[in-house]
Amino acid sequence: MIVGTYTQTDSKGIYVYKFDSNTGKSILVSTQGGIKNPSFVTVHNGNVYAVSETHGEDPGSVSAYSFNEENGRLTFLNNLPTGGDDPCYAEVDATGNCVAVANYSGGSVSLFKTGPRGELLEDKQVIQHHGNSVNKERQDAPHVHESVFSPDNKFLLTPDLGTDKVMIYNFDPNKHQPLSKAGEIVCEPGSGPRHIAFHPKKNFAYLIHELNAMVSVYHYKGSEFKEVQNEKTWPHGFSGKKDGAEVAVSADGKFLYTSQRGDQNTIAIFSIDQETGKIKMIDDVSVNGKGPRFFMIDPAGNFLLVANQQTNNIVVFKRDVSTGLLTKYNEISIPIPVSICMTPVK
Repeated sequence: MIVGTYTQTDSKGIYVYKFDSNTGKSILVSTQGGIKNPSFVTVHNGNVYAVSETHGEDPGSVSAYSFNEENGRLTFLNNLPTGGDDPCYAEVDATGNCVAVANYSGGSVSLFKTGPRGELLEDKQVIQHHGNSVNKERQDAPHVHESVFSPDNKFLLTPDLGTDKVMIYNFDPNKHQPLSKAGEIVCEPGSGPRHIAFHPKKNFAYLIHELNAMVSVYHYKGSEFKEVQNEKTWPHGFSGKKDGAEVAVSADGKFLYTSQRGDQNTIAIFSIDQETGKIKMIDDVSVNGKGPRFFMIDPAGNFLLVANQQTNNIVVFKRDVSTGLLTKYNEISIPIPVSICMTPVK
């Protein structure tokens, strides 16, 4: 389990734990310093990529590491500027040859190719977004929040909180310039699209919005997305501040999970209709902390882990695979955790 943090307090940077997917227990095995605010980390085939979200103090950048899957240690390979401020997300395509980075304040997406050791190559493609939307405080400019490859690896989707759009790009890793415009999803004004997740077996996609904390459900084919539902992520009677963050679908495609910050600080659990893709809330559980910016379901599906940014803890929930329901299991104390990824131990 590899965890990215903000480093303005006593964080050591990137933390690596050995996580037991049978017991839910974890042991810290290594840390990686020398990187500022590695707020998002991702792992692919023995390589780890971490963004540096520097808030304008230094140019935004992304670092590449080789990862020893036996002892959990990272070895620095290289670091390159992303070409945009405050990178907040990175994902590796299915071939392992490209890394896409979302630059939040820069309002752009950067695509890097990788070398034989997994290092980042200098030649990158940067696409700048343009526009704004109705929330003058939060949507005065483009704010790209995620860079996600489609399940067939033919498209890159980039939810843009600042423009209320998800830009969709054709993706071909074999081309010198792999990205070209394919289409867009136009969202409700002021909604602030943040993160998108795909159903593992059907052509359904789920987009969580940060500003109105709604989830939009889509049927898609290629780059064409049709909205079929727009569902709230809070229980009846809740009237506090809403702030959507993360979204994920269980590996069996039966359940959807979302995290809410603001005054809610919960994980909402939804059942998924396998014929229509529509969702229905079945529970809403406290994250036992504040600021659940990110969560993930472990690869075995037994546990859901929440990174609570404001309370310095990762809370581990036991997940009932038949009902989708969550029960708090234990927690890990860690300074300002922001993202989590996992890779098998060898």
